[in-house]
Amino acid sequence: MAQSPRKLTMHIDETHDPVRSSWIESANLADCDFPIQNLPFGVFRRAGTDDAPSIGVAIGDRILDVRAAIEAGAITGLDGTTACALYANTLNDLMKLGRSAWVEARKAIARVLDASCPDLRDATDKHDVCLIYSGDVEMLNPAVIGDYTDFYASRNHATNVGKMFRPDGDPLLPNYRHLPVGYHGRASTVVPSGTPIRRPIGQTKADDADAPTFGPCRLLDYELEMGFFVGPATPLGDRIPIARAAEHLFGMCIVNDWSARDIQKWEYVPLGPFNAKNFATSISPWIVTLDALEPYRVAGPPRQSDDPMMLDYLKPTHDMSLDINVEVHIASKTMRDRGMPAHRVSRANFRDMFWTIAQMLVHHTSTGCAVNPGDLMASGTISGPTEDGRGCLLEMTWRGQNPVSLPDGSERKFLQDGDEVIISAFCEKEGYRRIGFGSCRGIVEPAT
Repeated sequence: MAQSPRKLTMHIDETHDPVRSSWIESANLADCDFPIQNLPFGVFRRAGTDDAPSIGVAIGDRILDVRAAIEAGAITGLDGTTACALYANTLNDLMKLGRSAWVEARKAIARVLDASCPDLRDATDKHDVCLIYSGDVEMLNPAVIGDYTDFYASRNHATNVGKMFRPDGDPLLPNYRHLPVGYHGRASTVVPSGTPIRRPIGQTKADDADAPTFGPCRLLDYELEMGFFVGPATPLGDRIPIARAAEHLFGMCIVNDWSARDIQKWEYVPLGPFNAKNFATSISPWIVTLDALEPYRVAGPPRQSDDPMMLDYLKPTHDMSLDINVEVHIASKTMRDRGMPAHRVSRANFRDMFWTIAQMLVHHTSTGCAVNPGDLMASGTISGPTEDGRGCLLEMTWRGQNPVSLPDGSERKFLQDGDEVIISAFCEKEGYRRIGFGSCRGIVEPAT
């Protein structure tokens, strides 16, 4: 039978005020991803330098160097532990402190960037030290990622894949509607947006061949996903209850979990993805906090009348689905050389996921699996209910049967060398400011 979670009053405060503006004028533009209501965290270094990385906050077309702003006396009133965490070269120390420290940092940073606050606004001699144009930095992974887990949480995606590979049976395997299916990925190959993606080489077997061969992947694909970073650690043997899951969710980013479909087809039985996934996973550099996303929390996940009852440990205690628009664009090398804009191939919404990020985290720890600050978990491919919302080329082209047409006159069944995949995400809702995640980009390079 259909199930509805108990609703929880949203944690809305002054940081969400849609009227609030910044003295950084670019942050006040209507289509800006990074208004003062967002304030996502990332890690950067100034381009062309060997400077130590710093924690930054995106505001309009600028980055606030948080360490420099604290040293300049612009950010004040922080607890000493929180201030020390913001001095670090990664976000792991801040992540482990928990939500009270995250809210404290968010409010302090919002205050100094507010249009009415003169502390840094009028100290123009400090602007070059504390504020950097986003084009003048190198963005790094925001945390030291100890572990990476990828889920399979879109019912639409799982149904489409099941129909392709099991046309005569139920497209969903028996466990799918009972638990969030996932697998452990490879943290060492999680790379920041903009990192070139080398076409992998691997073992594949044609349907009419007697033996496999070894060579470049021919069916390279993107996967449109969202990821989330874990906050406070849990000790081995402990479980995170669903009512406290949000306390362990620091924030979200865009994920492209590149996939070598032909390698995966041959290797995945009986244990699932391995080399088909471990060569690269791209993430966007900015982590949008769960506090910034609070206004976009919605009811969910969507369930049908004949879906089984969830076991108690997965039953939501409040709404934890998120209204996030996600889009994929592709630009071939020819398109870029001609100055043509990237072509949108799909658009979906994260609210259509069958399992929420809270349920993914809770199920992950249900056996007593320990999690640590900076662990990354991804949703799996996000697919909507319509054809234009499918989250990978495997689905979009239905295993290559219906190629996607690009504006340069070429077609794509799967990705070609030189193709750039650009994934973007944003939230918008009447009564609140639009906020975005930036983009997650990668250009496919030839196999070596």
